Amino acid sequence: MTNFRIAARLLWGLTGTVCLGALAAAPTAAVGSAAGQTDDGQRPRSGPVSSVLGTALGTAARPELKPSRPQGAVTCTTSTGPYQEEVEDHLGLVVDGIQSAGDCSVIQEFQRKLGIVPDQGYAGLFTYRAVMWERAVAEGDAIAGCPDTSGTVVCVDMNRQILWVEDAGKVIFRPVPARTGSPDYPTRTGWHQIFDRQKEFWSTLYEGPMPFAQFFDGGQALHGSYRNIWEDPGSHGCVNLRYDEAEALWNGLRLGDEVYVWGRRTGG
Repeated sequence: MTNFRIAARLLWGLTGTVCLGALAAAPTAAVGSAAGQTDDGQRPRSGPVSSVLGTALGTAARPELKPSRPQGAVTCTTSTGPYQEEVEDHLGLVVDGIQSAGDCSVIQEFQRKLGIVPDQGYAGLFTYRAVMWERAVAEGDAIAGCPDTSGTVVCVDMNRQILWVEDAGKVIFRPVPARTGSPDYPTRTGWHQIFDRQKEFWSTLYEGPMPFAQFFDGGQALHGSYRNIWEDPGSHGCVNLRYDEAEALWNGLRLGDEVYVWGRRTGG
């Protein structure tokens, strides 16, 4: 897994910019006979696929970045959020469960650092997801939830909306934010295997790009997204990742690698 470790180091040096805006380049054509149309994409059809590790970084179409919030001043809210105490504790504030001007300023700075919108200092679900992600990163190899295996497994924790990769119980790709299926299109739980990889896949079902798509169950795949990763609604069943993180994951995984999904997404 040397290539994965190299890709992970490159990823960890990124600033975490959310990829938004323009769609990917022209889709590649699917081949073979039709299979069921499900989830985010149309299930890949039979045909040769590449299992080569270490695909060069930056070769797929990169989206055009656009402002993630409306232009103009954003005021701080005086409203106490449903996750006030959890956010206060994570950010080193006085944990009293009551919003203050000082709380709002610190929470707003945290939101802007991670690209969370709206960035009004409200301790809501989007901000709480970011808190859970940062806590997971700090856990290192002690992170819980994914069964120990002797090989590589992609761990998808829908409770915390995060993804990471382990190899023989060691974290080799640290947790990153993820967006799983909405209540109407849930991501299927349990054990799966990556059975097809399409670098520039186009969903004929939803007419949208799925960069770095790695299919693990029917039409459900790990893939990059051009939406803000923190926001609702959830996906149509796929596991969405930020563009650069989906690219790094693509560079480290291969056909046959296992994917384990558990939990339940909170929110839309």
